[in-house]
Amino acid sequence: MSKEMTPDITWQEITLGGTIYTAANSKNFKTGSWRSSKPKFISEKCKQCGLCFPICPEDSILVDKDGKRADFDFDSCKGCGVCAKVCPFNAIEMEGI
Repeated sequence: MSKEMTPDITWQEITLGGTIYTAANSKNFKTGSWRSSKPKFISEKCKQCGLCFPICPEDSILVDKDGKRADFDFDSCKGCGVCAKVCPFNAIEMEGI
């Protein structure tokens, strides 16, 4: 773990840039700003099969109270494309940003 940032801190004690030390905290860091591609949800093609949201490593695919897949949480989505690859109906397309 890193030390508090003070004027006397050495470079060896500084946290590496972009390193997150605890799991399941992408929502706290808004890691979506790091992405180089963005998923696009095409609701007309979605059959609500449920394959995409459990595979998302950042829990960025929202599900409503009825268990239906909704749009993305772009604050935490890193644009990895795993959701698009797993969708058998091509309801998710990756776009450059």
